[in-house]
Amino acid sequence: MTTGLGSEALAYADALFDLARRLTRHQADAEELVQETYARAIAGARTFAGGNVKAWMFKILRNTFIDLHHRGQPQPTLSELDVIDGTADEYLLRDDRELDRLRRLVGEEIEAALAILSHEARLIVLLDVEGFTETEAADILGCAVGTVKSRLSRARAMLRERLKDYARE
Repeated sequence: MTTGLGSEALAYADALFDLARRLTRHQADAEELVQETYARAIAGARTFAGGNVKAWMFKILRNTFIDLHHRGQPQPTLSELDVIDGTADEYLLRDDRELDRLRRLVGEEIEAALAILSHEARLIVLLDVEGFTETEAADILGCAVGTVKSRLSRARAMLRERLKDYARE
């Protein structure tokens, strides 16, 4: 991987990890997925024709996830919200504890809503949240823009339905 491409690709490590964690629902699996993504990016750097490095990296991550998933990698039963790092609370002030508790509740509701979606639907929503255009998402997913639009619309409708009671509260 050339130095410029490598530096730019490394800039997306956190975003890739966030997506990987939501796809795999387990920190260790997400770390492995991101590591494999970068290994594949390094191996395929000579084939990168230029353009959007972020979209290229997300496409590699998606394809790697599918490859690992099809190989029968075990799917963890816990989400990242099920395991709480005990060190985080040590640095919170009293008012921050209540805000942190509220964030966890909201996060748990959103994670639960995302969990009902298929891997493809979850991925398309997360790509949208990440700021990819429908055209970029179509390239990452290897499908037509119209397919992205319809899948995103259906996924949003499912999320709205799942979160409607929470929104009323």
